[in-house]
Amino acid sequence: MEFFGPVLDGFNVVLDPTNLLYCLLGVVVGMLIGVLPGLGPAATIAILLPMTYGVEPVTAIIMLAGIFYGAQYGGTITSVLLRLPGEASSVVTVFDGYVMAKQGRAGAALGIAAIGSFFGATISIIGLTFLAPLVASFALDFGPPEYTALAMLGILLVATISGGTKIKAIIAAAVGLFLATIGRDGFTGAERFTFGNLSLADGIDFVPIAMGLFGVGEILYNLEERHRAANAPVKVSNIWPKRKDIKEASGAIGRGSVLGFFLGILPGGGATIASLASYAMEKKTAKDPTRFGKGAIEGVAGPESANNAAATSSFIPLLTLGIPANATMAIIFGALLIQGITPGPQLISNDPQLFWGVVNSMYIGNILLLIMSIPLIGVFVRILRVRAAILAPITALITMLGAYTIRNSMFDVLLVVLFGAIGYLMKKFGFEPGPLVLAFVLGSLLESNLRRSLLVLEGDPTGFFTRPISATLLVLFIVVAVWPIIKSAIDKRKNSSLAAAVAENKVKENA
Repeated sequence: MEFFGPVLDGFNVVLDPTNLLYCLLGVVVGMLIGVLPGLGPAATIAILLPMTYGVEPVTAIIMLAGIFYGAQYGGTITSVLLRLPGEASSVVTVFDGYVMAKQGRAGAALGIAAIGSFFGATISIIGLTFLAPLVASFALDFGPPEYTALAMLGILLVATISGGTKIKAIIAAAVGLFLATIGRDGFTGAERFTFGNLSLADGIDFVPIAMGLFGVGEILYNLEERHRAANAPVKVSNIWPKRKDIKEASGAIGRGSVLGFFLGILPGGGATIASLASYAMEKKTAKDPTRFGKGAIEGVAGPESANNAAATSSFIPLLTLGIPANATMAIIFGALLIQGITPGPQLISNDPQLFWGVVNSMYIGNILLLIMSIPLIGVFVRILRVRAAILAPITALITMLGAYTIRNSMFDVLLVVLFGAIGYLMKKFGFEPGPLVLAFVLGSLLESNLRRSLLVLEGDPTGFFTRPISATLLVLFIVVAVWPIIKSAIDKRKNSSLAAAVAENKVKENA
């Protein structure tokens, strides 16, 4: 009962009419954002951050969480009906979902996506309920050396696992680490990279960076990209899948849910990587891989289950360790700090109502998504037809007003514009802003804990390896850092051996 008491109290929190309303609002906005190509949950949450100041912390986080997991299913609708992924995690759904729609099976594709999304999210929430307290109790043994090693591993994984080329992700992460050093040194009081500007003395606030990179940057980039005309939406009939479809998809849903749960926990992982990995796994394990890309229902069921499971499980490292696993979690991390709440091992014991209220809101939110997903399809397709030239200025205006209201400072507005331009250029030249934001958040954690560790260890860096947890994390860091070099050497050796064998066979044939 000691465990189940707070869990049941969490349901009392989420069933409060205000929290229930914000949960509904979050999932509806999330689905809408998932439908609109390019904007994404990270940009939306960044734009809405200033609007959460006037509500209770638990209410704000319930809404922001709803936006995140609601967007995962919203992106499915346009992927299936228009061959236009509304969200990055729905890209692979296009491969088979749109083909199914062209075959007159759009309803089956959307229905199985809804079932898979609900099942994947539910499995992940159950895992979150039981695993998060264990991780938090384990993390109570964390001191500065352990947090230093964890932050280093997180930054490395962000740079190596994120989408796009590794070198670009590493450059973006390095810029994020540099930005984290701007401002007054917390230990000596010396000013760093402020150039005499008093507005930079306390460092760069997280919110202008997030609103600029994900808000203004995405708006500018999408205005340029959305010149192409969208395909005519395919008609939806026979909304729910047949028994045969459910039987074929059940294995993919189970595998995708488990895979997504574990990939969502990893720093740098998340819904997009989970959906890609699930699709690859389904194709490899299928008896007939040639069916994929031609309307295989497993190609929709697996990725959709995986991305929703990953979206939910990424809350585990955020709430229990204070480590955001992806860009959206970094922005929710910022929202928690703005509300005066520090995510970490003490959160479950110090603020159980917030923790269990947010976790249990996901059960309610996913039920709402399952109920609303199909009836709202027609509405979302109509919204998609609204011109970007109308939506973009409205969104930009809301972003700027939000930036100003944080501290009533024009300097914050200028920062949003600056980072908006940087975000646009990053997207244009193939740099993902995610690694920059995550490295910025983890950079402050890394610096403060590294310096505390060296004080505790009297300047001896080998002391990190005398503590079991920090030693294990540092060994993992070394393995992740060195593995690409070893793999490259193995591949080169294989290729040279293969080339030598081919050359030898040619000599024998000529002889």
